[in-house]
Amino acid sequence: IMLAGLQGAGKTTLAGKLAKWLKGQGHTPLLVACDLQRPGAVTQLKVVGERAGVTVFAPHPGTAADAVDADGFGPGDPVAVAAAGLAEAKTKHFDVVVVDTAGRLGIDDVLMAQAAAIRDSVHPDETLFVLDAMTGQDAVATAEAFGTGVGFTGVVLTKLDGDARGGAALSVREVTGVPILFASTGEKLEDFDVFHPDRMASRILGMGDVLSLIEQAEQVFDAQQAEEAAAKIGSGELTLEDFLEQMLAIRKMGPIGNLLGMLPGAGQMKDALAAVDDKHLDRVQAIIRGMTPEERAEPKIINASRRLRIANGSGVSVSEVNQLVDRFFEARKMMSQMAGAMGMPFARRSSKRTAKGKNSKKGKKGAQRRGGPTPPKALNPLLGGGGPGMAGMPGGFPDLSQMPEGLNELPPGLADFDLSKLKFPGKH
Repeated sequence: IMLAGLQGAGKTTLAGKLAKWLKGQGHTPLLVACDLQRPGAVTQLKVVGERAGVTVFAPHPGTAADAVDADGFGPGDPVAVAAAGLAEAKTKHFDVVVVDTAGRLGIDDVLMAQAAAIRDSVHPDETLFVLDAMTGQDAVATAEAFGTGVGFTGVVLTKLDGDARGGAALSVREVTGVPILFASTGEKLEDFDVFHPDRMASRILGMGDVLSLIEQAEQVFDAQQAEEAAAKIGSGELTLEDFLEQMLAIRKMGPIGNLLGMLPGAGQMKDALAAVDDKHLDRVQAIIRGMTPEERAEPKIINASRRLRIANGSGVSVSEVNQLVDRFFEARKMMSQMAGAMGMPFARRSSKRTAKGKNSKKGKKGAQRRGGPTPPKALNPLLGGGGPGMAGMPGGFPDLSQMPEGLNELPPGLADFDLSKLKFPGKH
């Protein structure tokens, strides 16, 4: 597999992502460093390869055009390195070779001649054109130039986590007739997957990408833990320990802003999404970890003196601890009500217990005792009052109550979606 494209498109990082993805598919890839012009390119590929857990073939240092390594390769000769990399793969039984080539700041004859020479040397089965999704319509001219000078069998879109919606993908596909095979959606090696045309169409139209969000959740959440958490949410028995586990799992899926950006209508909430700060989640995590196991399991026992101790231990103010605890109770109540509205069995059992408690004075008093600290009256759980943030959640989340009318509902086809059909992989 040969990678080609302009400098800055993300070829070197993409080489590591592709190698990691291939490794996950059961292959044994070899990365070959043929970018000998850009300073630090070979070193970068070595670092990326180490992070991906794959072997990197880099006999030439590539730090200068006139550098000659101990193995006798000529000054900056990427063609010889590519041929040697292919021979290395055959000798040591690597089944996939990924060749990282040099890019330029613009289209020129030298770039095309070098890329064509590498192509003729290794005869790749696939030549992937790496395209920056933020390039705009200029991507069409670049793709046409590479298609004529080198030729490619597939396109890879990078930097889809930016503001660009990737509309250039439609133009490149239409003009070149070459399929878009993969998409890169972030800086991490895991932010890489097969390209889905229907989801890109939804992204361009501002309709979100709910299916990709569900797939990411399936990869992160454990089936048994997810079922236990759902049961606790429906019955109103969710603890701060459960909340911490769910928050850590969600953070494994990527930046919160990117996840919220996959929701329908997110394109009309750019200012709110830009205000999302992942560092606030670090403070929330520190607050919960500053609690004792008993306090996490029974948040109602967290009185004023305990809150002061937690604040001092986690390096935050008492008001932040108060906000987290109060909003936790609001969120738990809201999620329990939502579970009941969706007809979940465990939620119905919770509703019966609640109804029974309301029919007697003793039950009503007991409910008040079990309810935990009373949140401020000015805090409206439907408006996200009491501080910046989403209703029932810590500050730092966008206020979803400001969404345009109609965007606070599930998109067509998901309103009746059965959550029990989600397939979560078990831990190995």
